[in-house]
Amino acid sequence: MTLGNSSSFEVQAPCDQAAARPVVRRVFHLIDSFNVGGTETQAVELARRLPATGYEVTVGCLKREGPLEDRLQGTGIAIREFRSRGGIDSPSGLRQLLRMSWFLRSFDIVHTHDLWSNLVGVPAARLAGIPAIVSSRRDLSHLEWYQGKRRVCLKWIQNLGGAVVTNAAPIRDVLLGEDRFDPRKVRVIHNGVDVAKFKSARKDRIRLFPDAGDGKLVVLVGNMHTDVKGHPWLIAAAPAVLERFPDTRFVLVGDGEQRSSFERQARESGVLQSFLFVGRRSDIPEILASCDIAVLPSRAEGLPNAVLEYMAAGLPVIASRVGGNAELVQDGVTGMLVPPEDSAALSAALLKLLSEPALARCLAQAGHEFTVRNFSFERLVQDIDALYTELLSDKGRSR
Repeated sequence: MTLGNSSSFEVQAPCDQAAARPVVRRVFHLIDSFNVGGTETQAVELARRLPATGYEVTVGCLKREGPLEDRLQGTGIAIREFRSRGGIDSPSGLRQLLRMSWFLRSFDIVHTHDLWSNLVGVPAARLAGIPAIVSSRRDLSHLEWYQGKRRVCLKWIQNLGGAVVTNAAPIRDVLLGEDRFDPRKVRVIHNGVDVAKFKSARKDRIRLFPDAGDGKLVVLVGNMHTDVKGHPWLIAAAPAVLERFPDTRFVLVGDGEQRSSFERQARESGVLQSFLFVGRRSDIPEILASCDIAVLPSRAEGLPNAVLEYMAAGLPVIASRVGGNAELVQDGVTGMLVPPEDSAALSAALLKLLSEPALARCLAQAGHEFTVRNFSFERLVQDIDALYTELLSDKGRSR
């Protein structure tokens, strides 16, 4: 209370002081590793951006490897590894699950972000009695692990938690229609992107691509572990594009086990000299700023970071009509959509943008404005914070 008109006599009761202190929630994020990928990037950025006034954050991993760990340096976020010498169903895997459960006893929230962290982290959190458990499903289950009895097992495990977060409406529809999850448990929270970082990146084409010539640069950002990002169909589309625009160059950013296969396909198709395989890169904003058209002809997707980054960078986008791509790209308005695994449709879309620069500029501007309005990291953090609050309120407590 205040005595008289002087603030120097302001007195507050001890109980009021306790009430004024913000509640700090202990949250544990679990990912497979810190290797570069859409899921890992989103998890690390979420961990970095949760407000320190309300959260004490720990990031756990099943393998402490990969460059994304650098994003957590200097943040005060603790990192814990739970590496198994065998599979998750091996004796070593069971020991790590029990070790994780013991470690989690004082946490309020456990949030698992990918397949393997769901399988380990959700049971560990349930054993530890965590009030709020959030698991994730971030793709349309194209991996073998999502089939048959394993899929039934995954559903049972994810049902142990309070919520399953997806990043696209088509994934939610699969969880409800095919897996029969309770609709109240499945939440769509879209990915976020650092729009300012991509929009303000410096264009430096001559330094980045000194041998690219003067033609347009078409970029695809995606790992090469499998063909799921659509590399074979872009390579197959290249001859028709090069016939009309021979100076065009295709920039492939990423690496993986299939890179040599893609290089061989380009060589056998006679277009290898028009492809720039630049490997894994940490300067994606600068690369995108130096390119002219972006493509992601995936055959399966959740809500791809690559498309968000393309649009944030102000590039016209061509994407396949799969997964959450259609939530980002409205065909003919914020970009162009083509059928998956269709190189003819992909080459036709590329030729349209190359021959109609005014259309390319219009799509790029509309896509950028759409991304700014709807996909900021601030919005992502607000949505996640609201979910955590709801789950803790339902349990009636925070530790």
